[in-house]
Amino acid sequence: MALWMLSGMIARHFAPEISRQTLNSSSQLGELTDKGRETTLALGERLRHLYVDQLGFIPNSINNADMFYLRSSPMQRALDSVQQAFAGMYPRSARASSFPPPTIIQRAAAEETLFPNDNSCRRFKQLTSAFAQRTADKWNGSNDMHYLNALLSKWMPADSPQVAVDSHPRLSGIMDTVNSTLAHGPETRLPPAFYDQKGYQIIDRIGCEEWFSGYKESEEYRRLGVGPLVGDIVGRMVGSVEGKGNDGLLEVAGIDGHLGKGRAGEHAIKFALSGCHDTTLAAILCSLGVFEKEGWPPYTSHVAVELFKHESVEGTFPQPAQVAGRQSFLGEWRARAEKPVTMARKPIEGFTAEERSKIHGFYVRLRYNDRPLTIPGCKLPGNHLEGDESFCTLEAFKAIADKFTPRIWTDACKKNLDQPAVPKTPELAGY
Repeated sequence: MALWMLSGMIARHFAPEISRQTLNSSSQLGELTDKGRETTLALGERLRHLYVDQLGFIPNSINNADMFYLRSSPMQRALDSVQQAFAGMYPRSARASSFPPPTIIQRAAAEETLFPNDNSCRRFKQLTSAFAQRTADKWNGSNDMHYLNALLSKWMPADSPQVAVDSHPRLSGIMDTVNSTLAHGPETRLPPAFYDQKGYQIIDRIGCEEWFSGYKESEEYRRLGVGPLVGDIVGRMVGSVEGKGNDGLLEVAGIDGHLGKGRAGEHAIKFALSGCHDTTLAAILCSLGVFEKEGWPPYTSHVAVELFKHESVEGTFPQPAQVAGRQSFLGEWRARAEKPVTMARKPIEGFTAEERSKIHGFYVRLRYNDRPLTIPGCKLPGNHLEGDESFCTLEAFKAIADKFTPRIWTDACKKNLDQPAVPKTPELAGY
């Protein structure tokens, strides 16, 4: 099973005192641009080359998308990114003439986990505000900020004349606009001072600290910011091994009331593709301890979480789903509500010896923009494939993820509201 998370290229705007000219554009602010569509389509074509042409992991042509778990955040640009990437993987020439519209799952904004959802989590809002304020207190009076003001302050608006972490626009907002203009043509460029190499490095470093340091230092920050998403990813992987439809199949497949079987006989999810955001990707990487020397994620960045089965493990993979056949809607709802906790979302510490044996011989590899990464906790003896520390055992990967996967996220969001937001000592990620 392969799970991919990607972010797209969007239109930004920061020009309060630079120019009054209007640029003609087919993209509104925050939408995926034509360049973004090109790059996400190209990413899909690369995925096809890897997983179809080179590895033969997924078929060359498909009748439907029921072996794929496609998901997007509520943002239109994220949905567009998923559609473009999937079109690159399976263009019209690789789809049957009767190919139905693929299922792309979206959640209500209040329940969304494909971005750090501080608007729906009161405690997480406290944490993000505290770490942002800590960053402002540290850098606003620094020599680096004085350097940035010497470069950029003359273009700041009258009501916020100084560049600062918490200025208006915020320093991270200036960074977004600079990155957007760098990704597009010269007609979008700001004055040359915005591309000063030293200044850009300062902005990037401070922006990463403001937005991502909490994931590196606080287990609670990880749990509330990205824990539900990582829990979903690990749960689908374990569900793929377990074979009870918890790999995502029950959410996307089925016809005429039949569950656990796709419209062309698919019995398992083989590939998941989610459209998310730059802050999502960095949150995942920081929480797994592999974002130490990285800058802000470039546009069309992507994280791959791949599940491998050792050749010594017998049986098919992914495992066929063993679930009920045709049911009424009410019967299906009752079955889901009453079914016991499966391995997919069960904490590893509660696994029986038999359950642990089922995931033995499975390995997880994390890749960021096509580059394999090694999770610190996976370097320990017994936690990786012999000879390659980047292949983490599924058991070790799940144990690391379980530490910041909330049992009930909404309940966790209501706790610790009277407690300090920043831990006294850093709580290291990736172990």
